[in-house]
Amino acid sequence: MVEKYKAYPDYKNSGTRWMGDVPKDWSLIPLKYLCQFSGGGTPSKDSPEYWNGNIPWVSPKDMKTSRIISTIDNVTERAINESSTNLVDEGALLVVVRSGILQHSIPVAINDVPVTLNQDMKAIRFNARLNAQYAMYVTIGSQAALLLEWRKQGATVESIEQEYLANTVFPVPPVNEQDKITKFLDVETAKIDTLIEKQQQLIHLLKEKRQAVINHAVTKGLNPNAKMRDSGVEWLGEVPEHWALSQPRYACSFVGGGTPTKENLDFWGGDIPWVSPKDMKQDYLSSAQDTITPAALSHSAVKLIDTGAVLIVVRGMILDHSVPVALSEVKLTINQDMKALIPNSKLDGEYLLYCLKGMRDNILDLVESSAHGTKCLRTEQFDRMALPLPPLNEQLKIIAQLKDTLSRIDKLTSNTELMIGLAIERRTALISAAVTGKIDVRNWIAPQAKLIDKEVAA
Repeated sequence: MVEKYKAYPDYKNSGTRWMGDVPKDWSLIPLKYLCQFSGGGTPSKDSPEYWNGNIPWVSPKDMKTSRIISTIDNVTERAINESSTNLVDEGALLVVVRSGILQHSIPVAINDVPVTLNQDMKAIRFNARLNAQYAMYVTIGSQAALLLEWRKQGATVESIEQEYLANTVFPVPPVNEQDKITKFLDVETAKIDTLIEKQQQLIHLLKEKRQAVINHAVTKGLNPNAKMRDSGVEWLGEVPEHWALSQPRYACSFVGGGTPTKENLDFWGGDIPWVSPKDMKQDYLSSAQDTITPAALSHSAVKLIDTGAVLIVVRGMILDHSVPVALSEVKLTINQDMKALIPNSKLDGEYLLYCLKGMRDNILDLVESSAHGTKCLRTEQFDRMALPLPPLNEQLKIIAQLKDTLSRIDKLTSNTELMIGLAIERRTALISAAVTGKIDVRNWIAPQAKLIDKEVAA
């Protein structure tokens, strides 16, 4: 996309690697001479009169869009008058300055309505020399480089050092040129965003199809002409007549996990995988981020679990929307937020894996919150769920066909995700090229304006 635009006639060295050469007539000015900074704060949660008003209160969790018109939390005028949060007039550039997200990106947005901020945010209000929308595009187009320049080293939580931010030299074209660049980018990035959105919708549909394929295979089987009978279970409906109905407590045994003491270094860094919920991102597990030693097995609550067991997360906030399950491909151990299901001779572990995936929504219905708000799946409820159980040879046929069908869906999903990644890279490259003057868009005409020109000429 960048290649179809011409370059400026003359350039000069900006003195910074991330900008490279910039057009000769552009200015290079430290940000502190172009704007004013303001911070925010959190009104006391013990004062209900500060909350649930009509004034947006922006925190990092709201920074998922480039324009802010509403927020999850709102405060009252009294909160502004009596706490550390301040009112920010519309049109400022809002920046997250303290958050784990700063490991890889800098969330920025412009507020289209007056807002207040929490302490992890900064508002930047620019003078007449710099357009806020243009400054936002500069930040978006050069995030990787700016993160290196702005991030505070040695902080326990990722944060942006205001001094580094203020001293950063920005490319500053004439104001009318900034306006032209931002209009160009508004139009061109909207096209890319539309493409990305369509691809994301496709991925959503593919995930739904994947779930439906699994659910149908493990509850209805492969033969569309099989005689059916009522299972007596509302969510399960009819099942093939020759299938048995069981429950996890009869079809497998349960093994819990634990955590060897972190204080004993002899327990850690061995060659035995120690699986926790953070490892449960794939269907088949042969490794884990953490490993333990044989000494940990002998002197702690962890147990060695054989291959072919189905691992399931039973505690954690991920249970709010998902039930991670995986099949063990090697001998391993698990932590206390997990359970291992060891199938008996009538149940294949891989079939159980897909059966639990197919029953995801029904398992989620059993999830409840503990006293501390953590989501839990209690064994005494889960182990009594209806479990459709075909003969073992049919389980193996279901697995084979499922894996074949799912591989095609997964390949299409992977290709779509690749397309999204390429589109995002193209978007970033286009923004970077425009805001650093690598392409000249001064003669660019908006699509609607082009149409009007053609009609006038006719």
